[in-house]
Amino acid sequence: MWVRVGGGMELVPDHKRHGPADLQFPPPGGDWQPLVLNGRLVGWAEQGGLRLARQAAEIGQRIADEQRDYLLGRLGHKLRSSVLALQESARHAAFGRPELLEGLFEQAQEVGRRAAGLEAAAVEPKDTARGVVLGAVLNLAIPNAANHVPSDATVIGSETALVEAFTRLKDWLAGNGLRVDAEPMGAWWKIQVSVGAERKPPAVPELGEPLVRLIVDTQLDGWLDARRPDGADIYLPAHRPR
Repeated sequence: MWVRVGGGMELVPDHKRHGPADLQFPPPGGDWQPLVLNGRLVGWAEQGGLRLARQAAEIGQRIADEQRDYLLGRLGHKLRSSVLALQESARHAAFGRPELLEGLFEQAQEVGRRAAGLEAAAVEPKDTARGVVLGAVLNLAIPNAANHVPSDATVIGSETALVEAFTRLKDWLAGNGLRVDAEPMGAWWKIQVSVGAERKPPAVPELGEPLVRLIVDTQLDGWLDARRPDGADIYLPAHRPR
């Protein structure tokens, strides 16, 4: 069974990912039947039916909650480690090791980065989902990127979460010469963010792909595809003006 997690699908129990969650894009490897609950696609299975749809919705929500709890736990552990390291350096600097003062500022910045990442994962956006012009979000989050996004590209989501997602994506890719392209795909906009060189893993891995995926999948009901070595693709629900 494939179950919906955010705006994508996950195969149970193999944890393979597929997306976006759309009737036009069934998963590979079988004659899958869509599972729909209250008008929302919640999964795919070899057989359809309301019982399986309810089961898929419950499993998908449980997986999303478990992934969020795991990431929060990891980020909390990394934050505590950096705070302890800062405290130890400050103690040594105060008692006879003044050369350590030079590193305190960078350690304090690292504490701030890890705390901000933990906050981004833990706090739910307060503004409601609405139609947001993608170009305006990119101007705020990735102002120096080569922007090739159509002017009419509008997605549904929280503007705060959108800015956070693309800011985190920029930090994760950590490359110069970012390029952003977008194209409509059914009920979605596919946003391609590319970098001139292969991605470099961040010092704190949890602040890279796992955090971006959490924001995109659970806060924006989208889907992150990170298989490209030179970037990543984000699928977001398209806003269709009435």
